Amino acid sequence: MSFDFDAVIVGAGAAGLMAAIRAGERGRRVLLLEKGKKPGVKILMSGGTRCNITHDCERRGIIEAFGPNGKFLHSALAQLGPRETVQFFEDEGVATKIEDTGKVFPVSDRAVDVLDALLRRLGRSGAKLALTEPVREIAANPDGGFRVVTQARTITAEKVLVTTGGRSFPGCGTTGDGYGFAAAFGHTIRAQRPALVPLTVQPAWVGELRGITLADPNLKVIDADDKVLASRRGSMLFAHFGLTGPAPLDVSRAVSGHPNPATLTLEVDLLPGESEQSFDEFVRVETAANGKQLLAGVLSTKLPRRVADQIVVLCGLQPTRTAAALSKPDRQKIVAATKRLRLPLRGTLGFEKAEVTAGGVSLDEVDSRTMQSKKQPGLYFAGEVLDLDGWIGGYNFQSAWSTGWLAGREL
Repeated sequence: MSFDFDAVIVGAGAAGLMAAIRAGERGRRVLLLEKGKKPGVKILMSGGTRCNITHDCERRGIIEAFGPNGKFLHSALAQLGPRETVQFFEDEGVATKIEDTGKVFPVSDRAVDVLDALLRRLGRSGAKLALTEPVREIAANPDGGFRVVTQARTITAEKVLVTTGGRSFPGCGTTGDGYGFAAAFGHTIRAQRPALVPLTVQPAWVGELRGITLADPNLKVIDADDKVLASRRGSMLFAHFGLTGPAPLDVSRAVSGHPNPATLTLEVDLLPGESEQSFDEFVRVETAANGKQLLAGVLSTKLPRRVADQIVVLCGLQPTRTAAALSKPDRQKIVAATKRLRLPLRGTLGFEKAEVTAGGVSLDEVDSRTMQSKKQPGLYFAGEVLDLDGWIGGYNFQSAWSTGWLAGREL
């Protein structure tokens, strides 16, 4: 039977571009369909328009970042791991650098350089790219292959790959279209929730600290029974709505996935490198030795001054309180507020501000060795449409590059 194309790929994001490149370079007749005016819009937005390409770690480090679902990535990472990804872009003229956090960026700090490299390689691969052509329906033909219906035409293809992304940043066009395509073939769709999304909190004073960054606090999301649902250590930024930055974003999926986020508490250890005992001793010694100083001034040798001021107030003390004659109970309050600061949560900023989507096409129904559907031969999935979401730091891009590359081998 003859088809218009050997493979149609739906969605020209990170996974779709990578898959089209590989399939095209294998000599396959490939059509990459994108409903938006531009390909790779999320690539351009990511990393503050710098594009965090991947993370500087071994393959197992990528797998760990995805929790229990990470094992699904073994085969994809064997085809294209972090090292191979860096080499891919270096070969296309994108020099890369590793930042202190382990994040890998283009030396130019320009996401557009990453996308341009992909589009150059795509052009050489022979794959065709069609923009502003949303897919309406994907259906299996009774005598083999698929029928892909767009607003402009009906296309036949031997194989179809869905790389439509999730529901995060819907302004980019990622509005969950792929879930409907998958469900039409009997796939289970895991409930979606925002991940890598800023947290909103109940205390109003948090907003007064907006703009202040803490370099390395430890965060725990705790439920009403004091069970720890998630924990992460890393940078945190106070914002007018609550908290953002790597550590809050990394624990956010536990908040967005909870049926009643307002019952949750974020416990923050402002000084995780120091034990409660040693910090208590520091406060005792320093307040005794510097009695004329403001108490907040003593604490500001360990914390940003405005945070120190707030800790004093939270402990029921006057902002003008000097360090002299600090009682043991007050000292213990200071230690508890610094090492176990409890912030009642409201929730998150939702899909509008989420970097990735948790949930999606069930991994149990996709062959991790090929990315092919176990429900429908010839149908494939890659990227964020799958039930895969990892930590911040380039891990999610690596999942998209790798699953797309593996799928492209199979198309």
